[in-house]
Amino acid sequence: MTSSPSILLLGIGNVLWADEGFGVRVIEHLQKFYRFPDNVNVLDGGTQGMYLVEHVQAAQVLVVFDAVDYGLPPATLKRVENDDVPSFLGAKKMSLHQTGFQEVLATAQMLGQYPLHLLLIGVQPEELDDYGGSLRPSVKAQIQPAIDMALNYLQGFEIRAEALEKAVDLSDQALDMQRYEQERPPAELACRVGDERILQSDAFEVRLPQVNDRPSLQVDIDYRGKY
Repeated sequence: MTSSPSILLLGIGNVLWADEGFGVRVIEHLQKFYRFPDNVNVLDGGTQGMYLVEHVQAAQVLVVFDAVDYGLPPATLKRVENDDVPSFLGAKKMSLHQTGFQEVLATAQMLGQYPLHLLLIGVQPEELDDYGGSLRPSVKAQIQPAIDMALNYLQGFEIRAEALEKAVDLSDQALDMQRYEQERPPAELACRVGDERILQSDAFEVRLPQVNDRPSLQVDIDYRGKY
């Protein structure tokens, strides 16, 4: 390319479900420890879905970080490029955000503004069903390798990142992974998905269904028009 391309480094995912937050945590690390030229945008996309369309449309080069079910051993890092990216995001959807981002790419393409170059850097998750959990150590260890993979890719567009000697503060400290992990209640105090202790809590009373002679009405609900 003769002129500097517009580049978007985008992390998507949900930090509340353990390894599903991988993409967001990669972006956090980039924002804290690296500086890029003005034509590079580093964006935490979270689970914003269609709200990301305008950002994708504005990018000539798009690099996406995400947790992806490749069917590989946990914590395996894999890169996918260009036309293969949408199919990998949709092959084994782990959450709604992946379906949403497929739609983002399809919409950008339909509107005639689609990245010329597209790279997906995904990690195979180890654990997802841990509400409020952080990245598992094996997946967390892939943050820097994922960044190195992206930086190597960007060299092909003559983009050099400046590594900072000292981390800078995030604009929203509540998003910081270290703070997130420190403030989370320990497992022995916090009931999570599948935790049988929640049924033992005084807040719940387990009762058998009540039978009465009052007339009842059966209703069939058609959700097809809603979703």
